[in-house]
This record gives sequence, structure tokens and C-alpha cells, in this order.
Amino acid sequence: MDESDGKRPESLLPYEEWTEEALRQVMVRALAHVAAHGLPGGHHFYVTFRTDHPNTVIPKRLAAQYPQDMTIVLQHQFWDLAVDEAAGEFTVGLSFGGVPTTLHIPFAAVTAFADPEVRFGLQFHPKLPDAAAETAAAEPVPPPPEEAPAPPAEKPQVVSLDAFRRRTPPKE
Repeated sequence: MDESDGKRPESLLPYEEWTEEALRQVMVRALAHVAAHGLPGGHHFYVTFRTDHPNTVIPKRLAAQYPQDMTIVLQHQFWDLAVDEAAGEFTVGLSFGGVPTTLHIPFAAVTAFADPEVRFGLQFHPKLPDAAAETAAAEPVPPPPEEAPAPPAEKPQVVSLDAFRRRTPPKE
């Protein structure tokens, strides 16, 4: 670290990308474990993902209701959880408004993963395929709305992951 200006030198190695990929594998392993053995004890997962990721497959009505991101809860009422590491996705059955639905969620579309039972949480940057990344970079980001509408009764409570993050103490 260059002590003169207090800034970290720019790395020629993608450490942040490697770290995020390693942490994404923690989520993949947790999902695979639950797919094989079920949820142990009071564990349950909140998974937030980009619905507009080009490889996300959800019903059109859900995509219209959640045009950018969506949080699902894997706790009591889900089925057929399957992790396909080769395809880079997981699938899960959930019911929305009484309608059974199968979601196909690429690992690259996941932006947050939490297990509130043990106060564990991770946040990720969505990874878009190259062509989609270029398109997303070219599109302007709309300003946030003045007031967020009240969530529908079915939508799970979203937990702020800031409480789960480990912070490194400042260097003296």
C-alpha cells in the first residue's frame, strides 16, 4: 500500500472478482446441500436475483411484477430444488398466488443470499453475459422513485444484509 496518498495501488490481478466467485460458491454449496438433504433445523434462505438477467427463466406475470429483482424465500413451501453447476443455475418450485411455478435462476443473476437463522449473508454483483453487459452499460439507469409502494402481502420481508457483513477494523 502506498503510504503517501493512503490509496491502494491498482492490482493487475482480479482479486475482487476471484473473491466474489469464491463466495458465490458458498451459496452454491448451501443450495446443493439443501437440495440433497433438506433444510436443517431453522435454517432458511433469502435469495435475491435479477429477473432481467438474460438467462433467468420466470413466468411473464412475475417478470412484469418484478421487472428488475425479486427475493424468494426457501423455507417451508418449496419443492424440486436442483442445483446444476455445469449449467450455472438452480431451479426451484414455488407457489405464487396459489399457482405452482418453477424458476430457473442463474448463479450469475443472484445479487444477495442470506440465512437469517445464523445471521449469514452475502451480496454479489450480477454477472451479465458479454453482449448483455454492453447493453446494460449503454442503458441509462432510471432515478429511484420518491416513495416505494407498499409490498404485496405475499412478498417476503427483505432483510438488510448490512447487519450480516463483517467489517474490518480501520488500520491505525
